[in-house]
Amino acid sequence: MARPAGNTRLKAARVAAGYHSQQALADALGIGARQVRRWESEAPPVPQPEVAQRLTRLLAQDLASLGFTRPGGAAPDHGRRTVLAATATAVGLAVVPTQAVARQPASAAEDYEAVTRSHRRLYWSVAPATLHPAALAHATLGCELLPEAAGQTRQRIAAALAETWLLAGRIEFFDLRDADRAQQTLLRALQAAGEADDPLLGAAVLAHTAFIPGWAGERDAAAERMVAARTYARRGPASAELLAWLDAVEAECETRCGNTRTALHLIGHAETVLGSGSGHESPPWLDWFSAVRLAAFKGNTQLKAGHLPQARSTLLEVLDALGPAEEKQSTVVLGDLAAVEVAAGDPGAACGYAVRALDQLERTWYATGMDRVREVRRALAPHQHERCVRELDDRLYGWSTTVSALAR
Repeated sequence: MARPAGNTRLKAARVAAGYHSQQALADALGIGARQVRRWESEAPPVPQPEVAQRLTRLLAQDLASLGFTRPGGAAPDHGRRTVLAATATAVGLAVVPTQAVARQPASAAEDYEAVTRSHRRLYWSVAPATLHPAALAHATLGCELLPEAAGQTRQRIAAALAETWLLAGRIEFFDLRDADRAQQTLLRALQAAGEADDPLLGAAVLAHTAFIPGWAGERDAAAERMVAARTYARRGPASAELLAWLDAVEAECETRCGNTRTALHLIGHAETVLGSGSGHESPPWLDWFSAVRLAAFKGNTQLKAGHLPQARSTLLEVLDALGPAEEKQSTVVLGDLAAVEVAAGDPGAACGYAVRALDQLERTWYATGMDRVREVRRALAPHQHERCVRELDDRLYGWSTTVSALAR
């Protein structure tokens, strides 16, 4: 498939920063939309220094990364910003010159990556409110190390830094329910992935940014971010799992926007992709997706589409297949099973699944899982005087559950 014409780098950065139209970026810069259209053309003129400074600050990328070059192919030097400079204000660091003396040995990358891997594994068992500040502190360290490294060492540190910010953004969105903060954190992750020149990590970050408008019902914004994510993935090589996950993300966004038929088509395509394989290994950070997780997406979409018997069957198979370490996902599946039984007119069975979800949440907190339980309780309003619903309320608003919900 041919790449779209024009300055796709600038467009991808604009979308990732939350400016879903050329007019929106123009308004933020205080210029006309015609100028932005020229920048996104096949031969974009280099912005004037004052405007260039505002543009690079706004999108947190240097001009070369935004697709601007001087006549003859040289990149303009004004407004150039490293990932460190772009994020210095956010993490409280001083801006370090782009060209710094490399003082870190090659072992610094390995050491920094080791902590990143540990945080990746700890996400599934450590309380998000505990892990989040540790991840941010690790990102701060990465910003200190980056300008002191060169070559492959710098690239490896940048990739680990991108993954660290991606983890922090995931916690902010899925666990702490702070979409605005997650948007900014994911933008920093994208910048670090750019420093590492890692298009697959960039695709993962961009797809995560699509969840933000997708969950808010903003279909066009989510779709545009998915276009950017798929563009990065094509620069791969992307594994079958990564490509299928992109389908699953878009399917969830479509489901949230009420387009279940489109979502089921995307899930079907993802199943085909997984079945066919790609010959490329998945990156180690892609630990949040598998065929079982895809089935969980499918069960939720079947539920939203009103296909209750199919949803029940799919979700029960997922619940049986989930491992003991996948408690966060289990709470979501149990919540969806409870929703199936509410829709099927069986409040007793619904309450049973909801209570099981609360049991899991007491061990491993997950805001998305609690959201599912609360949705079920709202759907149980016509049955609120039944004993099973009152017993659910006792658990839902018990001391430990209430304190956990408020503390996180």
